[in-house]
Amino acid sequence: MVDKIGKKLGFGCMRLKMTDDNKVDYGEFSRMIDAFIAAGFNYFDTAHGYIDGQSETAIRDCLVARYDREDFVLADKLSCWYFEKEEDILPLFEHQLSQCGVEYFDFYLFHSVTRDYYEKFKRCNAFAIIKKQKEQGRIRHIAMSFHDTAEVLDRILTEQPFIEAVQLQFNYLDYDDLNVQSKACYDVAVKHGKKVLVMEPVRGGYLANLPDRAAAVFDRFGTGKSHASYALRFAASFPEVFMVLSGMGSTDMMQDNINTFSAFVPLNEDEFHAVERARAIIREVRQIPCTGCGYCTEVCPQNIPIPQLFSVYNQVLAAKITRGEAKDRFPKDAGFASDCVKCGACEKVCPQNIEIRKQLETIAKIR
Repeated sequence: MVDKIGKKLGFGCMRLKMTDDNKVDYGEFSRMIDAFIAAGFNYFDTAHGYIDGQSETAIRDCLVARYDREDFVLADKLSCWYFEKEEDILPLFEHQLSQCGVEYFDFYLFHSVTRDYYEKFKRCNAFAIIKKQKEQGRIRHIAMSFHDTAEVLDRILTEQPFIEAVQLQFNYLDYDDLNVQSKACYDVAVKHGKKVLVMEPVRGGYLANLPDRAAAVFDRFGTGKSHASYALRFAASFPEVFMVLSGMGSTDMMQDNINTFSAFVPLNEDEFHAVERARAIIREVRQIPCTGCGYCTEVCPQNIPIPQLFSVYNQVLAAKITRGEAKDRFPKDAGFASDCVKCGACEKVCPQNIEIRKQLETIAKIR
């Protein structure tokens, strides 16, 4: 789709390593960028709200300022929660270009599109505005990230055929999930002749930290490969997938992913069967399906670190820690579950449709 795209692994800049004062660790990020590009990879993905706005400026300072523009592919997104009317969209787009320090985006995505957000995009004339930016050379390719049913996706691609690619939550756990509909949405994208970008291939890190019985399914191969590598290879094994994004937060994680994709090999038949067995085991452990995207924290008036609370509580549900241990592991420097005022803002932006308020009520009882 883009001549200068390197290999299939994309650097998702949502979960970067942070310093003690809650700033992006520029030293670590720069080292990761250097290793990523040196290994032949060049696709970077961000959005305006990632890391409270720090993702875009970190890309400006650690990537754009240190490499020629032709050395990398940059994707950014138009998020519904940052504009209310048509007149807001162009200034937001201009601000994003400035934040990233670039004159154009290789990919610009309508962000986290659902049935309701699609109507807002239409109401605010967003599709015409963004198409004009492409005509002016400030966007190379228009895409969208999507979180709804296959039926809704089919409607959108029929009505907006100029959209060139679809970014889907696609991993072996969500593949046949009736709510996420990964396979069904992939099939719709293929029907419309669209390429697919994959987000959440490791389910927000969950498929890298498996319940013991699920981990044993892969460990029996004796290859020494990480559990995350099987999840990444699953997503990349589908023919219309041209990019798999990984939210890499450390050099070790990046090196593991680079090893997986440098000489990429699709899953073989035995490995696909292993994925199916692991999926069945994981589903026996009913955990909160949070991917750690952080959209909820951006809108929470109480500053509750919802994904971190869910991550700790999921370890309780998987019997990896006790409730007492969970109490010690909950973040101490931000709001707690009991601070929730039940406003519901978090649930409106949650791509997984989690009943966040209900879950926070349960977690609050642990304190």
